[in-house]
Amino acid sequence: MLASSLAFIDGSVTNVALPSIERDLHGDAASLQWIVNAYLLPLSALLLAGGAAGDHFGRRRMLILGTAVFAVASILCALAPDLRLLLAARAAQGVGAAMLMPNSLGILGSSFKGEARGRAVGTWASAGAIASAVGPPLGGWLVGAAGWRAIFIINVPVALAAIIIAWRYVEESAEGEQPLDVPGAVLATLALGTLTWALTLWSSAHAGSPEVWAGLVGGVVLLALFVWIERGRRSDAMMPLAMFASRPFVGLTLLTFLLYGALGGLLVLLPYLLIVGGGYSPLQAGLALLPFSLVIGAASRLMGRTTERIGPRWPLTIGPIVTGLGFLLLVRVDPSGSYWTTVMPGMIVVALGMAGAVAPLTTAVLSSVDQSHTGTASGFNSAIARTGGLIATALAGAVIAQTGTALVETFRYAAILAALFAIASGCVAFVTLGSLTPVGDDRPG
Repeated sequence: MLASSLAFIDGSVTNVALPSIERDLHGDAASLQWIVNAYLLPLSALLLAGGAAGDHFGRRRMLILGTAVFAVASILCALAPDLRLLLAARAAQGVGAAMLMPNSLGILGSSFKGEARGRAVGTWASAGAIASAVGPPLGGWLVGAAGWRAIFIINVPVALAAIIIAWRYVEESAEGEQPLDVPGAVLATLALGTLTWALTLWSSAHAGSPEVWAGLVGGVVLLALFVWIERGRRSDAMMPLAMFASRPFVGLTLLTFLLYGALGGLLVLLPYLLIVGGGYSPLQAGLALLPFSLVIGAASRLMGRTTERIGPRWPLTIGPIVTGLGFLLLVRVDPSGSYWTTVMPGMIVVALGMAGAVAPLTTAVLSSVDQSHTGTASGFNSAIARTGGLIATALAGAVIAQTGTALVETFRYAAILAALFAIASGCVAFVTLGSLTPVGDDRPG
């Protein structure tokens, strides 16, 4: 939980520091998007490889190595003298997170079974939500008191504690000698990188160009080549295509992409809107996000137990729809008005909806594969979630590039779009997850 909390803290804390980094390193809308996406890109593309590497070499070993990489990269972020080196260090953080995150969850999947696994996953999700809750206000305070570089230094003691505990108390687990899919990892990285570059260029410039169209076409071609390579590798692929013969698995994949894409975009844009459009301090913007993570942290363990009894279909239908209603409430956001009446109601409803979805989604994914592929399955689902956030952040430049009333207006359009995605994800769950049984049910689903 300490190791995976690093990724959650870093994902939430950086958002409140973007305006300060922009001023200090003389960035623009596109560079702000890349501060987020330089981290999300390798995290999205390499999570599958990270989970498979844990299955192959040992999950504890990969957890410790990934945590160490993350810690070193965090120090480099804090020392970066310019934007170019900061982006390189952020990418290294993403590589470390791709190694540690799926193996954190894979260790749980291999250590617990049945109802105990549902409770363990709920506890893991709660710890991640608490870390996310601490991140924005702590990061906002650090930005105001010591500068944005301090937000990366806080990762180091957490990483050291995680490494020590894993080394002393976690048993090693691995699942055989399946070869690693290096071609698949390279193609996934190139495809996502090309698409992200093209979408970032389009959204920040508000116009198409030969470079944008070339990037989009090139990204699609690379994705097609990735699928072709994975098909040829069959069971040795980091994304075995046989998984997509399962209707619930396809549903969970689409649900994750839509829901986390909607959430990722709004969590980048809201603190930026409050700081730039409403004059909030970084600490105030961080505190504005606090209800979201606190509600998820308090409710995730309960939802894990509920999913054990009733299965994931209804929690994953109702939760995203409620999340969408919360996004619609955020259309009322006025950064210069009262936080309590324009921001907090929407945040509370979004949090309640996500609390109903986080633990059930994770449990459903782990329950859909055999134990030998828990690392790969968790890596795939996390990759889809981060890819949704990656694409949403690449498109966020259309909002970030605005100022004044135009900034507020385009944010409202983004909130409506996020609501549509979240509600659609709930509908997907209702249609596709009817055959999944509760965690403790041994009948085939």
